Formats: sequence, structure tokens, C-alpha cells
Amino acid sequence: MNVGAPAESLEVPAFALIPSRRSWAGSSIGGICETQEVLDFCAEHGIVPETELISADDINDAYERALKSDVRYRFVIDAATFA
Repeated sequence: MNVGAPAESLEVPAFALIPSRRSWAGSSIGGICETQEVLDFCAEHGIVPETELISADDINDAYERALKSDVRYRFVIDAATFA
């Protein structure tokens, strides 16, 4: 396992990965510090996600809407409505 970018170029033996059905993947989204910087920036500039607040009673309806692609914003379930 490799976490983060290596300091030097890395050679990956592709044919050694294939028989074992292994894969090599990466991400450039950053770590905790970068994520916190983005959150701080959003808070400072009033940037918030667009969501649709639903109650726990509406979960099945929200699921059906998602299946029909009738969702414009991310559903957020109001935890206060759980019994």
C-alpha cells in the first residue's frame, strides 16, 4: 500500500498486478489540511451545498425519486425526525 505521492518516480510492474486482479489508483484531492482549508474558505465566503431536507418518514419517497432521477439536490435526512 502506498499513501501519498512518492518522492521519486515509481515503476509499477503492470503484468505482476494482472494475475492477482490487483489495481493501482491515486487521488489528488488532498489530505486533512487541504480539506480544512476548503471548508474554512467556504465558511468565510458563505458557500454552502444545495440540499433538500426530508424527514425520516420521507425516506422511501426520496429513494423512489432517486430511482426516477427526480432529484435536483442532495437529500439530507433531519435526524430529529427519527423515532
